[in-house]
Amino acid sequence: MATALRRVCSGVTSRVSLLNCSRQTLQRSFNTGRGFLPRPRPLPLLLVTGGGYLGYHHFRTRDQQDDGAPPPLATPTQVALYRSFPTRLLSRAWGRLNGVELPTWLRKPVYSLYIWTFGVNMQEAAVEDLHHYRNLGEFFRRRLKPAVRPLCATSCLISPADGRILHFGRVKNSEVEQVKGVTYSLENFLGPQNRQGKDSSSFRDLLLSSPENDLFHVVIYLAPGDYHCFHSPTDWRVELRRHFPGVLMSVNPGVARLVKELFCLNERVALTGQWQHGFFSLTAVGATNVGSIRVYFDQELQTNAPRYRKGSFYDRSYVVDGDQVLTGTSEGGLVSIDGGGVALQKGAALGEFNLGSTIVLLFEAPKDFSFNLQPGQRIRVGEGLGCP
Repeated sequence: MATALRRVCSGVTSRVSLLNCSRQTLQRSFNTGRGFLPRPRPLPLLLVTGGGYLGYHHFRTRDQQDDGAPPPLATPTQVALYRSFPTRLLSRAWGRLNGVELPTWLRKPVYSLYIWTFGVNMQEAAVEDLHHYRNLGEFFRRRLKPAVRPLCATSCLISPADGRILHFGRVKNSEVEQVKGVTYSLENFLGPQNRQGKDSSSFRDLLLSSPENDLFHVVIYLAPGDYHCFHSPTDWRVELRRHFPGVLMSVNPGVARLVKELFCLNERVALTGQWQHGFFSLTAVGATNVGSIRVYFDQELQTNAPRYRKGSFYDRSYVVDGDQVLTGTSEGGLVSIDGGGVALQKGAALGEFNLGSTIVLLFEAPKDFSFNLQPGQRIRVGEGLGCP
């Protein structure tokens, strides 16, 4: 009888305690409002608000394009947010993924999906058997059959890469167009120049060796399905390699229309020197998932390092004192480095990307230089760009 009474009392006490706790919780809920509202989730909230903003931005720019007006440039805040994304880390992770060896049975399905998605022409590849490529990196950097890229003999300047022409023409007021209507500073793109005996208020004029010449440029965009190696566009001599660490934003034409000076913000490798008409430069611009840029004759070049200093650049001069002559072999063939720099022949293999990106040519030529190009046209290695 006593045991049963204790159990009843214990049960009553537990229920009273539970009721008191519920009452206190309910009171706190009324006071703070937390009990009736869901706990905020930062990631879904960010996705919803970001998706809403992108939708609004899409319809706003679509209306402007329907009216014939160009899309507005991204604001500094938008560019800063984009630059804050860990694109360099993602690019390094993508590079490691590209190096993972795929099982033989998985290679053909994976590569076939990529071929179908990006329209890759495997009939041009030196090795058409998909099982030959051990990983995605080897497939991206596949070599072509020698006969599929003949060099234009009538043009002194040929395309260094497969891709699409974004823009071309004369350089005016030291500003270069990355796409129609969107420019970037030539000085920010190439960095300071030390030209002996040259004193000019214009950066453009500082590069010219003769007042009878002018400065021209060509921008070629490489899509993911394009051939990823780039070649020498003419007979010239490379005197300097300048490496600009930076962010790795997309260089897709749609993004290039929105971000001013995109090519000056992204990591890039500029090769500068001389050709028959004076100043000549070829710049390989990195992009998202293109953290690795290789130059075959320069094994010291290392791109997409984990850390870098904003606004910095690193030079390597190929001009040496005395009669020193260095020779070596690389994937680009025989390389000769003498006191005047690295001599390259038209069409020689020069380097490679790990995925599609952009090549920018800046060169001095006679004022009557004429391009044989149309904006937006497809072009391949070896096809003529123009001639005086």
